[in-house]
Amino acid sequence: MRQGEADQVGFDLAMELNTMPAGYFVTGTDTAVGKTLTSCALLYAFARAGKSVIGMKPIAAGCENGKWMDVERLVEASNLSAARKWINPYALVQPMAPHIAAEQAGLVIDIATVQRAFQVLWQMAEMVIVEGVGGFLVPLDDRYDSSDLARALKLPVILTVGLRLGCLNHALLTARAIHASGLTLAGWVANQIDPHMECQAENIRALQQRLNCPLLGVLPFNEQIEAREYAELLDISQLLIPLPNQI
Repeated sequence: MRQGEADQVGFDLAMELNTMPAGYFVTGTDTAVGKTLTSCALLYAFARAGKSVIGMKPIAAGCENGKWMDVERLVEASNLSAARKWINPYALVQPMAPHIAAEQAGLVIDIATVQRAFQVLWQMAEMVIVEGVGGFLVPLDDRYDSSDLARALKLPVILTVGLRLGCLNHALLTARAIHASGLTLAGWVANQIDPHMECQAENIRALQQRLNCPLLGVLPFNEQIEAREYAELLDISQLLIPLPNQI
């Protein structure tokens, strides 16, 4: 058995024996719905609960002034540090679907590479918060999509719902895709991205009735509030208990 294969077998066994989640995979109903905000708020919340935490953005698409801002925010919210190659294995310059951005950069996104990076972080921290790219089914290449990455990491999923017109359908379809992937939807966060949306409370209530998982918190629209403050609005108590083993 090759070393990489042996490492993967050891990782799979450890994940099966571990009663607590090694982390959570944060996805969203769409792009630009607040996955980074949710991920950072979770990092601060788990740190406040006494956990050693680190954020991971396996695939980042979109560079601003030489920086990938989602990655920068995750690094700032973590209470552990690691090399960027582990935190962000794929840093793509163009702000577009990852399979297109990777193709334009002459790269192929390799899920095994992300797995190895995650294993490094998992050995360092009690909790790794992995922020996905785009929506749950966004393609990574001609064969795989973001759901395959979540499955490979064997992580329960937290869904960020961007509250705007159409979010009910988007959220329910995403939840169905998560369940179809054999993964646990551990909770969801309502993010008020449209301050002018009507009937927000009614939309939240409709999702509470239909999503079979806890609402972890509602993040109000406020460009002046930092993720550290949003952490106080999250109830992570149900994320600190054992969950069924993932695939």
